[in-house]
Amino acid sequence: MRTYRELFTTPEYPSFFLSCSLKTAAQTVGGLALGSLVHASTGSALLSALAMFGPALAQVVGAFTLLSAADRLPPRAALAGLPLLLGLATAVQAAPGLPTAVALALVLAQGVPAALGGGIRNGLLTDLLDRDGYLLGRSVLNLSTGLCQILGYALGGVLVHLLSPRGTLLVSAGLYGLSAIAARFGLTRRAARATGRPSVAETVRGNALLWSSAPRRSVYLALWVPNGLIVGCEALFVPYDPGHAGLLLSSAALGMLTGDLLAVRLLPPRLRARLGAPLRLLLAAPYLVFAVRPALPLAAVAVGVASVGYAASLLLQERLVALTPRELGGHALGLQSAGTLSAQGVAALVAGALAEATSPSTAMTVLAAVSLAVTLVLAPGLRPVRQPSSRAVTP
Repeated sequence: MRTYRELFTTPEYPSFFLSCSLKTAAQTVGGLALGSLVHASTGSALLSALAMFGPALAQVVGAFTLLSAADRLPPRAALAGLPLLLGLATAVQAAPGLPTAVALALVLAQGVPAALGGGIRNGLLTDLLDRDGYLLGRSVLNLSTGLCQILGYALGGVLVHLLSPRGTLLVSAGLYGLSAIAARFGLTRRAARATGRPSVAETVRGNALLWSSAPRRSVYLALWVPNGLIVGCEALFVPYDPGHAGLLLSSAALGMLTGDLLAVRLLPPRLRARLGAPLRLLLAAPYLVFAVRPALPLAAVAVGVASVGYAASLLLQERLVALTPRELGGHALGLQSAGTLSAQGVAALVAGALAEATSPSTAMTVLAAVSLAVTLVLAPGLRPVRQPSSRAVTP
């Protein structure tokens, strides 16, 4: 599979794409609205970061308890039900007079089932597309994520001013509902990928099996830590420049979109493999400019250039798929997604705390420097290797 036309004529992929895109738009609009609401009521950089990225932090709970269900639940029913649950929680957050503590508790509660959703979606993608089509399909979802974030943050910023943060949260709840409809009526009913009952014990066993492989460990750590630290920088855009946070977030999304397009469509496979390490360094290096607290134009350019480096995650995901047996595909990709988002949530909290002790610009500079250091430490275990001939390897 080489072209977008082939991809979008694949049965079910258009509906799958639409459902995922609507979910991303809902998260983007809702996160900005709730972050603005919390920052306006508390003035706290830490709490506003928690409001925007708390669901990501809470995914670690789902990763340790629910992921065995990723390969053991019927995908259509799960992908239709989870957005309804998230939409309901978002609608409750819009209630007038709701205490900030309750709103933040709901933020954390949303993250637990979201970990399961990531595993189901990524596992289903490997069923909808053959191995040659996975990278293209995954890249298109990433492009959609970038575009939905660009439009979502821009739209969210407008809606916050026009409707208020609470009204914008209701728009987010509606988008979750549309995502559920797209999954329910656009996907066909299919059996679960694995047999047996999901349980915490099965989740722990699967996690241990996946983590036992040194090549997979290197990939997981590279996907989780440097990426998470840079998202921690993004969590400080609201306190760094409250009036233009949407522009900075849109710049980040545009950079991510550009990087994915470059990595998948414009570069030959041999050159793409060699660019993995430079892209991982690019993700953090431009953020060092925040040491001088740059004006908005330079800050937006730095953020956009850095976010091109997110393409490295796409290449690492492709390697993870190649290293994982099919019966653990949803679990493995769910662990990757949950771990990535949990690391982002932890980094957002650390960033918020550091920003309150120093300043947002200082906190972003420190996180970027640490991200660069971690990337350099992990580099030896991520040197390019020949792709294995089969996905099924000895765990």
